[in-house]
Amino acid sequence: MTPMTSEQILAEIREANLSYLMLAQSLIRADREQALFRLGISEDNAAMIAALTPAQMMKIAASATLLCRMRSDDEMVWGLLTSHGKLPANDSVSRLHASILMAGRHQEAA
Repeated sequence: MTPMTSEQILAEIREANLSYLMLAQSLIRADREQALFRLGISEDNAAMIAALTPAQMMKIAASATLLCRMRSDDEMVWGLLTSHGKLPANDSVSRLHASILMAGRHQEAA
């Protein structure tokens, strides 16, 4: 497998940014409270994203900086999400536990 070039990486970032903005805007318009939780964003950010025009989204997405980020920097949450060392039967319990932990962090950030 050949490594990606800088141009390919930037193209992937732009595509991810546009997909993220489109998804975020759709979630915000469908269920604002659920979107705030799922996206881990503030009410102010949600209002701004909801008001973006398609042209504005394209311009913002063209940035070389990835707009979304990993919200889980906690080793325990990653362990629960990946069920590392867990039996498959505990998968739903592990994911629920991870969701509860991340929800608590969302409340702390808000």
